[in-house]
Amino acid sequence: MQAYKMYIGGQWVDAVSGKTFCTVNPATGEEVARVPLGDAQDVDRAVRAARAAFPAWSGLKQAERTALMNKVAAVIRENARELAMCDVMEHGTPVNDAFGVVMGAAAKFEYNGDIAQALMGTHIPMEAGKLSYFRREPFGVAGLIIPWNLPIIVTCVKLSAVIAVGNTCVIKPPSINSMTILKLAEIIEKAGLPAGVINVVTGPGAAVGEAIAAHPEVDIIGFTGSSETGKDVLRHAAGTVKKCVMELGGNNPVVIMPDADLDAAVKVLANRQFNNSGQHCSGPGRYYIHEAVYDAFLQKFADFAAKIKVGDPSEQDTFMGPVVSKSHQEKVEGYIQGAVKEGASIYFQQKKRDCHKKGFFVMPTIVSNVTHNMTIAREEVFGPVAVMLKYKDGDDLVALCNDSRYGLCAHLWSADVRKLLKMSEELHVGSVFINCQTLTNEQSWGTSVRESGLGKEGGLLGLAEFTELKMVTLDYTV
Repeated sequence: MQAYKMYIGGQWVDAVSGKTFCTVNPATGEEVARVPLGDAQDVDRAVRAARAAFPAWSGLKQAERTALMNKVAAVIRENARELAMCDVMEHGTPVNDAFGVVMGAAAKFEYNGDIAQALMGTHIPMEAGKLSYFRREPFGVAGLIIPWNLPIIVTCVKLSAVIAVGNTCVIKPPSINSMTILKLAEIIEKAGLPAGVINVVTGPGAAVGEAIAAHPEVDIIGFTGSSETGKDVLRHAAGTVKKCVMELGGNNPVVIMPDADLDAAVKVLANRQFNNSGQHCSGPGRYYIHEAVYDAFLQKFADFAAKIKVGDPSEQDTFMGPVVSKSHQEKVEGYIQGAVKEGASIYFQQKKRDCHKKGFFVMPTIVSNVTHNMTIAREEVFGPVAVMLKYKDGDDLVALCNDSRYGLCAHLWSADVRKLLKMSEELHVGSVFINCQTLTNEQSWGTSVRESGLGKEGGLLGLAEFTELKMVTLDYTV
């Protein structure tokens, strides 16, 4: 088991308290790394380091920052296998997926570095003799609080946007994936960014996350996580009226109309349902399937699920590994058991084998005969569990989809694209996927709908979230 240190002001340091904690391999339950147990004292010294680095970093020409962003991308690619194996060991990500995630993370730095050069201010028409314009400026110190479901890619989406436009930052990794993000920082250090631009403080949300959110010298928060935790972050950030960019919970509706291409829908949706053990913010939450195709759709979905290899994430042919922790395993399995008690049925579930008994595995599961008001249809399961509901002609699909405290995204499938486009306009969600599931660097993901978040992430809009618009007005006749 390897011991790690935190990264503050360009130095690798222990927590002020000297305390540590261990992270665990979810596939085996064994400890894999020992990392510092940070607290508010460590956050304070990291914020001070980031504040000290801000003037010089923000003062660079954009082309200079972009060149360093490209160096970061290069060193991530050079060390991709090592970083991917951290994700395999600490998160349970299947090795092929983990490598793809790392390569995608490298691309985020290149993309944001490039488009930052096109992020410009706006001229405001004025009367003769006067000039007014908005200029974009970095906020200062950003606090980045990272979730456990996709730690590498989510860290790099936020980090690349934050530093590309001149901010410095303090990163709080998810506790259970701390080794992976410290390894990422170790790799990025090789690119030669100035000390203090990136700082990493490990520790629990109740200590480190709250201290970042409340710190008076942190100017903006980037957070991804549950709606409940997001509300806590907002409460702590409110004391200094910080801007918060947040992607929170979701229970994303899927609509399968009777004329949908079922094979194409299953190929896309089942892949998304079971990839990363269903721990995707944009993954399907609850399926509304027309009664005419309900049985056929479920059978095709079960055929896909039955072929999934669940097992050791370090093996090349593993499609699905464990969920991230024992507590999350118990939570997801609790949703399944609760659904059965409420009257639903388990249509399909892979059986656990001996190789699944040590780790935190939840097997691919399809729950049928679900009704709209059951707990499993109302809450975010966040696991490899497909929740199937049947609808009839005359049911108000828009009302069913909108009847949720969330509004992250929706998935619509039909041969009648015009019907789906009309429906997309009526859905109260931030993103709609019609006959597909695609997220690229150019797309701005996220929402300000209900309890699913604030602002956008990714693309030009996501980059702009981490800049402040300053208005300047002058009279040049004086």
